[in-house]
Amino acid sequence: VQLQASGGGLVQAGESLRLSCVASASIHTIPVVAWYRQAPGKQHELVASIRHGFGIDYADSVKGRFTISRDNVKNTLVLQMNNLRPEDTAVYLCNAQKGNLDYWGQGTQVTVSS
Repeated sequence: VQLQASGGGLVQAGESLRLSCVASASIHTIPVVAWYRQAPGKQHELVASIRHGFGIDYADSVKGRFTISRDNVKNTLVLQMNNLRPEDTAVYLCNAQKGNLDYWGQGTQVTVSS
């Protein structure tokens, strides 16, 4: 599965961004799709995920502000990010897990200024 992420950028605190990740396979057949992020000097963090049979999960730090969704027609994973904060600054990566394999997109930079 190839993943192509886009939509990052530089915004001010309180503004919104919409990240997209286009998959080369039918996204509805992928058991787990997710967004991760990595900030400088910090560990990889799971931001949000969609898991077949288990629904949607969010990191506590983004609950109520971020929304993950999946467009099965466009094979696209979307992360709508509202009310962004400087601490959301990171490289955001989309992830797909199928079988025993993990697939990663190339990452898109999100920078939030205060």
